[in-house]
Amino acid sequence: MKDLFVNISKVSKLKPKKGCFLLAEPFMNDDHFSRAVIYLCEHNHEGSYGFILNNKLELTLDQIIPDKDLPNLDVSYGGPVHASNLFFIHKYGELINESVEIDQDLWTGGDFEQTIELIKIGAISTDKIRFFLGYSGWSTNQLNEEIKTNSWIVTNNKYKKLFNYNKDLWKDILTEKGGNYKAISNFPLNPIDN
Repeated sequence: MKDLFVNISKVSKLKPKKGCFLLAEPFMNDDHFSRAVIYLCEHNHEGSYGFILNNKLELTLDQIIPDKDLPNLDVSYGGPVHASNLFFIHKYGELINESVEIDQDLWTGGDFEQTIELIKIGAISTDKIRFFLGYSGWSTNQLNEEIKTNSWIVTNNKYKKLFNYNKDLWKDILTEKGGNYKAISNFPLNPIDN
């Protein structure tokens, strides 16, 4: 099974770039990234960062920051870097001050207090914003080296599944790709279980 994955990874000629998905190799033995799907927000000569899309926390926004009258919204685990800090992606760069554009019609960050007020008055739809604790980050050339060692499958983001949480996203994307990718999607977490 591991050989099949290595061969598939080598076939994929996609390079990491802003806006793509990174899918963890099926046997990655890492509590942070096991079967992770990461939306890559930036990839350049200084490093890379993104958010894990398929790891929702048991805590909601109002539980993470109590006594602020915050809405009861889901929060996902974005990754191990600054895991106690709150981050968000959204479709409201024109409304939220200090937002940073990361892709066409997709933004990150901005004025948090303003964002909460806009949610409360209904100016922001909660299905077009997503909150994360922490992010996934790589130093200069680190992600490229991990891809060379077959730790990640790089795939285009034609799925547009950034705002709808799906715990099975890793499997769903590989299944949609078909062929050997579909076979990979059915690998057990532990190869001994096969």
